[in-house]
Parts: sequence; C-alpha cells; structure tokens
Amino acid sequence: MTRVLITGANRGIGLALARQYAADSAEVIACCRNPSTARALRELVASTGGKVRTLPLDVADDASIASLKRAIGDLPLDVLINNAGINGTPKAQSAERIDVEGWMTTMRINALAPILIAQALRDNLLRGSDKKLVAISSDYASTGTNYGSSRDRYAYRASKAALNNGMRGLARDWADDGILVGILYPGWVRTDMGGERAAASPNSISAEHSALCLTRRIAELTPATSGAFLDYNGETLDW
Repeated sequence: MTRVLITGANRGIGLALARQYAADSAEVIACCRNPSTARALRELVASTGGKVRTLPLDVADDASIASLKRAIGDLPLDVLINNAGINGTPKAQSAERIDVEGWMTTMRINALAPILIAQALRDNLLRGSDKKLVAISSDYASTGTNYGSSRDRYAYRASKAALNNGMRGLARDWADDGILVGILYPGWVRTDMGGERAAASPNSISAEHSALCLTRRIAELTPATSGAFLDYNGETLDW
C-alpha cells in the first residue's frame, strides 16, 4: 500500500490531496498545526476506516518538525508532499515598502520549511518504494513569465522561487539515492489562498480537480522529470 505524508492537510489543496489519496486506497498521514480543531480533516479520518490519520506539525517550528520525525520513526514513506504555505502577511510586501518580519516569515514557511522537512524525513523516503518528494509551488515563482503586477506579493513570489531552487537542488543531489522530486503548480485553485478572484473566475479550478491532476503528475514522476517545474496538467513552466 502506498503511504503518503501531506503537510497543510487541514484545508484547501492539502485536504483535497488527502481525500484523493484515501480514495485511491493509499495510507495517508495528514499533518497540520492543530488536528483537533480541523473539522473537515477529522471527518475525513472518521469516514475512511483508518486510511487517514493525523499528526500535528507547525512547519515554522524546528521542534515540531523534530517531533513529527519522532512520531513516525522509521516508517517508510512513498510520497512526501510539502503543501503547507502562506500568501505572506497582510502587511506591506510591495515596491514601496517591505515588512521585514512578514517577509522572513513567508520565506521560512514557504521556502525553508520544505527543505528541513525533506531532510528530516529523507531516511523514511529511502525506506519507501516510490521515493517521491513533492513541493506544491506557484506560477508566481516563475521569473521568466510576466503575471502582471507584483504589488503585495513580493515575499510570496520570492519564497516560491526559492522553494523551486531548493527542490531542484535536492533533485540533483539525491538522484543517486533514487529520490524523485516533483515541483508542481496546482493551478489557480478556488481555495482561501486563491481568494475572491479565484472564486469568481471561470479560469479557476476546484481543489478536487487540482488534487486529481496532481496525484497523476506525482504518479508519472520519473528520473527524466525529477526537478522539472510543471503545472497540474504536466506542462513545463518557465523558471
């Protein structure tokens, strides 16, 4: 049975991924800061007959990452999905003014935490059959593509570009161990992070559709595509 660990699994894309993998008969370890208050996730646990279990994880806290590692011990992982992320704080992240603390928090959660989690759970991946490490990125990470105004998204854009670079490095450095790295843009998804514009746009997609496509892209990962920047349809994106 495939075993998958997902961060930020209490809502949005993370929750949809947990549902999709459970529907595909995988064993899911769903992580979030406060599983006891994540009602939708608790309902999923109750409805899946043991396929899904939860563990607490605050990706911004080194001690919490270490606690997660202790909790799973030497358990093999086939797929590790770093999904947890933030848009950035409501304070200024623009050409006119940068909120330093907000910038650093955004970088810590979006770019550094996935690397630290991957390092903490590397041995678990090596014990798995699939050995797939996945980062949920964003089209805003692309420096080569113009997505319009950057107002209030400076920290987010920078953090996702840094995430991509770090994961591409792991794809190279861990290739000899058989670890495959997926860097995936989930689409413009109708979630809290997608915001009101996504909710109202005919060009956005549901979290369920995104999760279905992402699981297919993860299943298709090969050494040839490891470390590539792809969207949910498998199209290559500009760095």
